[in-house]
Amino acid sequence: MHDGETIAAISTPLGEGGIGIVRISGNDAIKLLKKVAKPYRKKNWEECRSHSLHNAYIVDKDNEVVDEVLISIMRAPKSFTGEDVVEINCHGGIVAVSKTLEVVIAAGARLAEAGEFTKRAFLNGRIDLAQAESVIDVIRAKTNTGLKVALKQLEGHLSQKIKVLKEKLLEILIQMEAGIDFPEDEVPYLSPDEAKRKLKEIAVSLKELIDDAGRGRIIREGIKAVIIGKPNVGKSSLLNALLNENRALVTEIPGTTRDVIEEVINIKGIPLRIIDTAGIRKTENLVEELGVEKTRSSIEEAAIILFMLDATTDWTEQDEIIARELIDKEVLVLVNKIDVQNSQEISNGKQYFKESEFIYISAKEGMGIKDLENAIIKRIMGGKVVSPENLIITKARHLKIIKDAYNHVNEAISALQKGFTDDLVCIDVKAAWLLLGKITGETVEEDMIDRIFEEFCIGK
Repeated sequence: MHDGETIAAISTPLGEGGIGIVRISGNDAIKLLKKVAKPYRKKNWEECRSHSLHNAYIVDKDNEVVDEVLISIMRAPKSFTGEDVVEINCHGGIVAVSKTLEVVIAAGARLAEAGEFTKRAFLNGRIDLAQAESVIDVIRAKTNTGLKVALKQLEGHLSQKIKVLKEKLLEILIQMEAGIDFPEDEVPYLSPDEAKRKLKEIAVSLKELIDDAGRGRIIREGIKAVIIGKPNVGKSSLLNALLNENRALVTEIPGTTRDVIEEVINIKGIPLRIIDTAGIRKTENLVEELGVEKTRSSIEEAAIILFMLDATTDWTEQDEIIARELIDKEVLVLVNKIDVQNSQEISNGKQYFKESEFIYISAKEGMGIKDLENAIIKRIMGGKVVSPENLIITKARHLKIIKDAYNHVNEAISALQKGFTDDLVCIDVKAAWLLLGKITGETVEEDMIDRIFEEFCIGK
């Protein structure tokens, strides 16, 4: 980013729609507006109050009208970026929005880099780095729970927790360093026992964040589940039952699915990337064989496998072939078609999967689907109920920092227990304090900031 430059970008997806927005931010945003916007009524753009709306025409350098628009003006520092911001609300459509941006760039703005508006909000102190990172999570949220968690972080819940821990570490650091530098002066002395007690409290708080991180990442990213079973066992019907709509082709012909079909479904706030596979079977058909190989690949990548058995046929050689592929995997065994008369318990399957949970369903009739959903949540969330009200770490970057800080705090505790001098203990305390500052952005390197904002889309 170049200080003082005025940037612009399209902030809405390209395509037909009600409106399309061109966003401008920088010291010269309103001056630039004078060059490209012709108001309905005579007015001076520089005298317009903040957070006001105005009808206008966008005109090019030849004074030709490009579009009829609604312009919003937000003055520094009370804007998202902390700078003067202008948003031009055009008619939705690729040509109108793109032409408006073209006129704005020609008038002196620079095309914004990915995430540059949010980056400026961070650099100008409007939000900290953890809040800035949560913006992308809000945009990419796959479920309502994921959205709520991201919004909590955008509001600063994670930042506040980190701030409290940093202040506690700093207090310990100041007291210990004062005792080192001014041993004869009347400064508050922190005994080794008191320092250990305070550091252990901090370690407990960090451990709680670490323990919740796995569930947080699941909420943000979802997990991959694979439906596997012999041909015509009802895999596609199960996918449809979970989706509550027909997405996969269901027929009575074995081997209909020749490729993997992936959908994202919401199970109690958790995005489940569920894959309907081609099955595993011996075949001379090249297309089917390619599907089988994709199935094997999906099994290796899956966090949980839904192995379907047919209650009307009992255990078969085809089931045996598939079962051999699932050794040491996380498997839920689904016994399907229990609505059919004379359905069976699949006793051989129970012998093979002694440690796995068996769930009896009818994918066609929707029987047992809620039991299946509950079993999936129990497996992937460890039986814990996840509330968006709780603080949850969702990003790998944050988790690594917190783990490293946790290790340094434990090293400091260990040093105190071994009777090491305060100056050696302070090395780890300070390291933990500096690490936590990387989450909120106070001690993070510039190249890391650049990498974080490269994940964003242009216009945000």
